[in-house]
Amino acid sequence: MATRLTYDMPYSASPDEVSAMLDDQGFREAVCERQGATRHDVSIDGDEVRIEFGRKTKGLPGYATKIVGDEVTIVQTETWTSATHADVTLVIPGKPGEVSGTLDIEPDGDGAVERIVLDITVKVPMVGGKIEGLLKDMLRDGLRKEHEVGKERLG
Repeated sequence: MATRLTYDMPYSASPDEVSAMLDDQGFREAVCERQGATRHDVSIDGDEVRIEFGRKTKGLPGYATKIVGDEVTIVQTETWTSATHADVTLVIPGKPGEVSGTLDIEPDGDGAVERIVLDITVKVPMVGGKIEGLLKDMLRDGLRKEHEVGKERLG
């Protein structure tokens, strides 16, 4: 059974402005830096966004670091099917589990909201659900930092 993360990022900008921001490599790199990535590689090629980044696992319980190590590499891929919708996947190469979902940009009053819905699945006996919860917390923290950078960019 998967763990679901739903996260809304409201902006006082139009959906087109939010979409343009998400299509900007500089924005994506600034988000990686704010999230504390130890390294990152961002590529935007038409309707495909690929972000590979490393994060330290400091602070994770021992059972989690035994599985992922001292640093984890995450590959995030977004496939945009329109200016306001993308299918999202995150993988940790060589580790059990996957994250998949959607990103939608919707009008919201005078602005827009970027809504992320992700399903997190870790197939490890006994501790899979606990690791899903840790990933959920880590992803939520990353999205909070992305929202901070977005609000700074869009005013």
